[in-house]
Amino acid sequence: MPRTLPAPLAVLLVALGAAALTASPAAALAASPAAGADTRLFEMRTYWAPEGKLDALHARFRDHTTKLFAKHGMTNVGYFVPAGANPERKLVYFLAYPDRAARDASWKAFLDDAEWKKAHAASEKDGPLVSRITETFLVTTDYSPALDTAPAEGPRVFELRTYTASPNNLPHLDARFRDHTVKLFAKHGMTNLIYWHLAPGAANADRKLVYLLAHDSADAAKKSFDAFRQDPEWMAARKASEEKAGGSLTEATDGVLSEFLVPTDYSAWK
Repeated sequence: MPRTLPAPLAVLLVALGAAALTASPAAALAASPAAGADTRLFEMRTYWAPEGKLDALHARFRDHTTKLFAKHGMTNVGYFVPAGANPERKLVYFLAYPDRAARDASWKAFLDDAEWKKAHAASEKDGPLVSRITETFLVTTDYSPALDTAPAEGPRVFELRTYTASPNNLPHLDARFRDHTVKLFAKHGMTNLIYWHLAPGAANADRKLVYLLAHDSADAAKKSFDAFRQDPEWMAARKASEEKAGGSLTEATDGVLSEFLVPTDYSAWK
């Protein structure tokens, strides 16, 4: 799903801008939001820091990067690290742009900014702060709720879930979410934050669904999902959708992936 780039090459490609890819009709249909939906382009970026460098990376984002992103027209959506231990020293964050052309122009201006160049050089005087980067471009589904990044009243955990639909079954999976799953998640205490497809032109754009939920805690998430899976309405909807599609709507291996995330101290979305 995401493109994985060595950090120096990733910076170079960002500066140059990647050429827009032409989607197949099926991928475009799967990825295009309906009229009235949030039509922005979202980007999920994951950074892996070398050992001993994650705190310095956070400091650079806290003191410089997020402000410079905003200066150059990027919307800071949220910044997260994995809940619990973080042995890979990951940082996961989300940005939004009006479209791909705006995204590329913003990144070029950011990388050319003298303040960024100064902050980057000073922070890396003892070595790079990022060893690997992945970037994933996303567009909202027609059933995604309006994105609300206002901080919650109390602490919560975010859950990033990625589904790989079985061949030709993303439309069936979307229909089940649209008609049943989203409402049942809310019924069982989960907060629906945003639902995405991969942007047109991405590999497997016709098979991926990516979304974010919020829970009071990881334990609350388990209780909510246990209740959801035992709900007669869910069981009936799952049975009907799989009978219509001729089998499971997701791949048997790694068809559903989940990662719990917690916001950083400099993330506005908490």
